[in-house]
Amino acid sequence: MDDTKIIKDQPIPENDRSIDHLQGKILPKIALLNQNGNLLKLNRSDTFRLVIYFYSLTGHPKKKLPENWNQIPGAKGCTLENSKFRDNYDKFIELNSLPIGISTQNVDDIKEMTVRLGIQYDVLSDFNLECVNQLSLPTFSINNDIFIKRLTIVVEKNIIVKVFFPIFSINKHVNDVLLWLKEN
Repeated sequence: MDDTKIIKDQPIPENDRSIDHLQGKILPKIALLNQNGNLLKLNRSDTFRLVIYFYSLTGHPKKKLPENWNQIPGAKGCTLENSKFRDNYDKFIELNSLPIGISTQNVDDIKEMTVRLGIQYDVLSDFNLECVNQLSLPTFSINNDIFIKRLTIVVEKNIIVKVFFPIFSINKHVNDVLLWLKEN
């Protein structure tokens, strides 16, 4: 899918400095529920890098999107983003990295999405905003529901070594992350 229309419909401000504090930060000791309801610890001593992509919300076939969702800059395209990470899973593994998705959606909605899209890696629920609050991630809200703005971090030995934000093109984003992993 070409995301050119998404970009034109949703200009994202380039001067958003809400993530400057993340580079070099140690990942907090938190564990979040994955799509199967199992806790996954994020702060770990693995030898591979974590590529954690945060997204706001994937649509559910039986639920309506929040009002005016498609007019919110950066909100539209989360299903495409999950699909792009899924389609490039083997490339991430070859580069000694593991993709993990995180949103504020509940476990049931994440499970539905991972089954529908055939995602085999962990997608986590930060429904209680534990990760959002501890990392001070950029968010937006609709009707008192809080959503994470789209961003990706690369974590090596529990330290955030790279932050991708803002993300203008979902199609190009995964390639940008893979290129950075190759070069670093």
